[in-house]
Amino acid sequence: MAKEYKLTAARIKELEEELQYLKTDKMQQVVDDIREARSHGDLSENSEYDEARTEQAKLFGRIAEIEEILAHAITIEDDAESSGKIGLGCTVTVKDMNTGEVMEFRITGTQEADPLAGKMSDDSPFGRALVGKTAGERVSITAPIGTFEAEIIRVTR
Repeated sequence: MAKEYKLTAARIKELEEELQYLKTDKMQQVVDDIREARSHGDLSENSEYDEARTEQAKLFGRIAEIEEILAHAITIEDDAESSGKIGLGCTVTVKDMNTGEVMEFRITGTQEADPLAGKMSDDSPFGRALVGKTAGERVSITAPIGTFEAEIIRVTR
């Protein structure tokens, strides 16, 4: 069975725009680069040609990757919005009960996750502990660095 990708509508739009750019502007640039490199003569010793062909392979790989993601994308519908429960697309503010540190994260699908940018996957230990909870609840989060307690301060869209 094909993997499903949980994505927000905004992320799907970003990927569609990137795909369009890659198939048009970027593809033309790569074709032009290959044509230019070929004009320099012997291809067996032409590093510009090799580089252009490598770039073409990367481009085709990225196009295939985006097409795969979009073909199996599930748009995140927010059933939890009216209930105040944490779900995909929510921004959650939590307080670490051990250190008192307050952190804010956006809960995303795995394709959008970027912990350094404050985007946590719903499939991560942190995300799994929070999904379905509401503001005011305390949760125990088991992460690779250990287990810690956190209080959910705020849930927003």
